[in-house]
Amino acid sequence: MKRESLKVTERKLLGKQIKKLRREGILPANVYGKNIKSEAVQLPLKDFLEVYREVGETGLVDLVHDSKTTPVLIHNVQTDFRHNVLHADFFQVNLKEKVKTMVPLEFIGEPAAVTEKIGLLMEILSEVEVEALPEHLPEHIEVNVEALANVDDQITVSELKVPEDVEILTDKEQVVAKIGELVTKEAQEEAAAEAAAAEAAAAEASGEAAEGGETPTEGEATQEEQGEKPQEQPSNE
Repeated sequence: MKRESLKVTERKLLGKQIKKLRREGILPANVYGKNIKSEAVQLPLKDFLEVYREVGETGLVDLVHDSKTTPVLIHNVQTDFRHNVLHADFFQVNLKEKVKTMVPLEFIGEPAAVTEKIGLLMEILSEVEVEALPEHLPEHIEVNVEALANVDDQITVSELKVPEDVEILTDKEQVVAKIGELVTKEAQEEAAAEAAAAEAAAAEASGEAAEGGETPTEGEATQEEQGEKPQEQPSNE
């Protein structure tokens, strides 16, 4: 199967200067890996998004840099509160060494409890950590919930089915999905009324909000702009 590829170039703008790159449609990124020095790179945001939509964080990508091609995984994609991608890391892998990464869960089917209006499906986990050779990493793990028929029926991590060459590292006893009690229309309306009353009381106590600029969302600034280094690897910034 042909792998997706991305071409990157050396990045000389660092820290707060990377805002200029973003305005020009360029994504700042870093390349890191075992026994290699972290390197600042950049690439067109459009190219990155096209590939990222296809492979996520579990699909191998051929990264072309300085006429060399190396296999990488996309890691640590940072976004702002509008979900705009601000920064990404490329983790260089050895195809013969196992790697650990998070794999998304895909829920399929409709629980019998939901069909019969007995209860509601609660999706507790959205991803699990796995270990496998880079080329064996699954794009996602399916969770069939059709057999859940009663309140408190559940599926745990130990029941997930993955290929033999993939090991799930997440605690086997963790609940992936379960059936919760059906919330009646009356209960929903009562909860909504209580929430509205609480909001009105809070507004009355604090008065009308003063007009002004929007408060930056926590986490909106990237680690680079804060002068911090990515947690998983050293950074050049």
